Amino acid sequence: MKTLRQTLSFGIAVSCFAVVVHAQEFKIGFVNTDRIFRETSSAKAAQAKLEQEFSRREKELVDTGNTLKTASEKFEREAPTLSESQRVARQKQLIDQDREFQRKRREFQEDLNTRKNEEQQLVIERANRAVKQVAESEKYDAVFQEAVYMNPKHDITEKVIKALNASSAK
Repeated sequence: MKTLRQTLSFGIAVSCFAVVVHAQEFKIGFVNTDRIFRETSSAKAAQAKLEQEFSRREKELVDTGNTLKTASEKFEREAPTLSESQRVARQKQLIDQDREFQRKRREFQEDLNTRKNEEQQLVIERANRAVKQVAESEKYDAVFQEAVYMNPKHDITEKVIKALNASSAK
């Protein structure tokens, strides 16, 4: 239902644009948001900030995972020679350690995703200001961020990237 509504809305919008285009010259632009996230200095700075902020925790998780794997392999090798009570105790200990490891990994991923979304939101806000600046200065009537197809002559992504990088340099 939602897709049908979106399709109809898009169809109506395209029809309206067609009417307007016939009435006067209509200038449209397209921005590739993926390129903005890959190529702008503010997006690269946000990525570097996240890597620096989370690298220590990620290294700790990797080390803990390796330690747990080594302990598990050691247990598998020694299990046949252990008494039943020793085997059960070590197995329980490994299960507890694995549970704690999984919990820490989930928390890390949640924290990382939250921070990534925050940083991406800042980049999006800056990008939207840059798009608006370029659109106003070059008198665009509409600028799209998502399209199934757009003629490359309407792509203003490079101009937006330059505007963003110029504003980041200040």
